[in-house]
Amino acid sequence: MNRKTLVLPAVIGLLAPVLAACGGSDSGSEGAKAIVVGTTDTFSASKDTPAPFDPAYAYDVGSWNVLRQTVQTLMAMPNGGGDPVPEAAEECGFTDSGNERYACTLRKDLKFSNGDPIVAEDVKFSVDRALRIKADTEVSSLLSTVDTVETKGDREVIFHLNTADATFPFKLSTPVAGIVNPDDYEKNKLRDGLEISSSGPYTFKAEADGDDAVTKMVFTKNPYYKGISQLKNEKVELRSFPDGPDSMGAALDKGDIDMMTRTMSPEQIKKLQNAKDSKIDLIEQPGLEIRYIGFDVEKPTLKEKAVRQAVAHIVNRSELTSKVYGSGADPLYSMVPATVTGHANSFFNEYGEPSVAQAKAVLTAANVTTPVKFTMNYTTDHYGSATKTEFEVLQKQLNDTGLFDVAIKGEKWDTYRPKQRERKFAVYGMGWFPDFPDAETFLTPFLDKDNTIASPYVNTRIRNDLIPESRREADRLSASKSFDEIQSIVAKDVPLLPLWQGKQYVAVRDDITGAEYAVNSSATLQLWELGRGVGSD
Repeated sequence: MNRKTLVLPAVIGLLAPVLAACGGSDSGSEGAKAIVVGTTDTFSASKDTPAPFDPAYAYDVGSWNVLRQTVQTLMAMPNGGGDPVPEAAEECGFTDSGNERYACTLRKDLKFSNGDPIVAEDVKFSVDRALRIKADTEVSSLLSTVDTVETKGDREVIFHLNTADATFPFKLSTPVAGIVNPDDYEKNKLRDGLEISSSGPYTFKAEADGDDAVTKMVFTKNPYYKGISQLKNEKVELRSFPDGPDSMGAALDKGDIDMMTRTMSPEQIKKLQNAKDSKIDLIEQPGLEIRYIGFDVEKPTLKEKAVRQAVAHIVNRSELTSKVYGSGADPLYSMVPATVTGHANSFFNEYGEPSVAQAKAVLTAANVTTPVKFTMNYTTDHYGSATKTEFEVLQKQLNDTGLFDVAIKGEKWDTYRPKQRERKFAVYGMGWFPDFPDAETFLTPFLDKDNTIASPYVNTRIRNDLIPESRREADRLSASKSFDEIQSIVAKDVPLLPLWQGKQYVAVRDDITGAEYAVNSSATLQLWELGRGVGSD
């Protein structure tokens, strides 16, 4: 049997479904037989990434997907979308009218996976630790509005914020705010290696090869877990396929794995969409993944705004998505996806349809000598096998105008990301999966100080006025005015160039249940949703 299941997007701001208040395992599991999930994400403990699974360091979708299974947070995003709900907390809320004081009460009798009790001081330790270490991934910027953390007794935690932040409950649902065991994590130093100690749905064990590259991760039900997730299995294995989607697909065909997730190739998706009879089911879902190009506005070639604007005039998103991703991606004209409240088609409003004539006019008016030469850098192994083709299409679009002489260069993520953070690239391709489903997380991580891409671009109107204004609005629809202006400024200055918004796909053997809930719109894995049922012939 082959089915294509379309899960409708969760509309941000709608009430989420009511969830049970305490975690556990239901009858959908089959003893301790592991469900095996494949991914092309790669993980390693190396010189460049010494602490890939430390919540104070990790800031990419792959590592966060590991941490979301294992590290418990005070708040969590419910399956149906909407606002975050208490997870390790029994209740949380703002206690003032200005959104500057946020208090949480922990669940009773919370324990780490080794049985140690969790108290309010452990939460304070974990948040203070992330802020104190301030890792170069800039993940701690998610907690930048925290001034001090206060505790009262064993169960009450109070966050005093340095400015209004209506999105703070969302930020407490991210792994950087995860509660870690102080016995296993030093307060001033990252925890090197591949171990995790916390109180989430699963305990964790990683297996690595001789080069410390992770080959398999085993998630086993945590008997002490108390939270909103209802575990439908006892054990899940996550296997990494560094060779790419073809080898992962072959493993699924043979039955070596039960499900494959990010990242599948466009060819695999098309094949499964057209399959008539198969024991593998394809599930298609809306997604909030975006891809974009970043410009280092201080590099000599890109310092002139007209050069960046000319690129914006030329890039043909429709051609790019249709040639490379087919129906799996849609053109995007803002850093904020089209399905998120606060989205505006700012780049289309500013530049309209692709135009070589307009690009030439912009360069001529600024006295820029053509062809403009630069290299576009991309990662070969982090966002899927189609990335190389994507950059070949972009290169051709630019070079065919005669206005540009663009080279492209790809390299593996474990060296690419550190080089990008160190600003060794003038132009670079990146992807983004949201920290939480709100327009802020598609703008401030790139435009605020201590931003995650180390961008030198500074706009004082955005940083000093518009970002703080947006955070004061508890009604996120009311924040749209600030978001609109931010997007308009970005379109005019072009420190970033949005390209496309992607859909999500999961391929799963038909004896596995719950796969339609195993990945949410933010590309977050929810392995606890998977169960083992009965397949069809």
